[in-house]
Amino acid sequence: MSLFWRIFSLNALGLVVAAALLLGPVTVSTPVLPHEALVVVGGLALLLAANAVVLRVGLAPLKRLGGAMAAVDLLRPGVRAPVSGPAETAELITTYNTMLDRLEAERATGAARALSAQERERHRIARELHDEVGQTLTAVLLQLKRVADRAPGELREEVGQAQEATRAGLDEIRRIARRLRPGVLEELGLPSALRSLATEFTTHGLTVRHHVGGDLPRLTEESELVVYRVAQEGLTNTARHSAADHAEVRLRPVDGGVELLVRDNGSGLGGAAEGAGIQGMRERALLIGAAFSVGAGPGRGTDVRLRIPVGVG
Repeated sequence: MSLFWRIFSLNALGLVVAAALLLGPVTVSTPVLPHEALVVVGGLALLLAANAVVLRVGLAPLKRLGGAMAAVDLLRPGVRAPVSGPAETAELITTYNTMLDRLEAERATGAARALSAQERERHRIARELHDEVGQTLTAVLLQLKRVADRAPGELREEVGQAQEATRAGLDEIRRIARRLRPGVLEELGLPSALRSLATEFTTHGLTVRHHVGGDLPRLTEESELVVYRVAQEGLTNTARHSAADHAEVRLRPVDGGVELLVRDNGSGLGGAAEGAGIQGMRERALLIGAAFSVGAGPGRGTDVRLRIPVGVG
């Protein structure tokens, strides 16, 4: 029964009973006797209580719907408001759930296009850094070598310093280009790319170990790229924010898929809100239907997990 007919039926019943009493043998004296006033007040209280119960029960699904709307997060899809209540309320909740389905589909499509464009732009910038800036710095380094060979003794030290600075800049350009365009992923595959990534992030203050299973199911190119980017972003957050001295990257087969784990022994997330890096990882996971989670590790630190179903991508 709809909410309108519930309230209307209850009010109509109260009015019909009141009219029947007025037209029947029941009368009210003048002045009103105590027992007559008690009957009238009791009937009025009963009618008000029944109205309150009907309204509370009928509007409770709307209150739950409001809570679901306030807590919805498109980066955590699949959560829907339970359909219950009168016909109008149930139809409203069903319409809201349908709208969420459409919004999640549109967001996934838009995110896929945006991330695809981002990868193309990464490749273009990496290629220009390598071909243009890298070659220019290489030419400068060779020219400085010729200058150092002919420079007088008092200038050779300064020319040598310029050579070292140029060489360091060239190495940094190459490192940035490798991060923008993971050539090792395209040429040698995901296991080798993760090993290279762990080696790259191993610095004087951070040691990164890698454990890549040897019996991994086959993943699509898109899934491999998502795994690599999530591992890269997880290690970047570890190096920048966690104050950790040890991290590990694990890729292993699990029931029904493959799981990536990036774990560190740093200070953990605390009460900090999720930043753009974690949200980007969630969006990448949604593109391939993977389950993504980030939370506290054993003891302390942070665990980043990505579980990809086999055959999805």
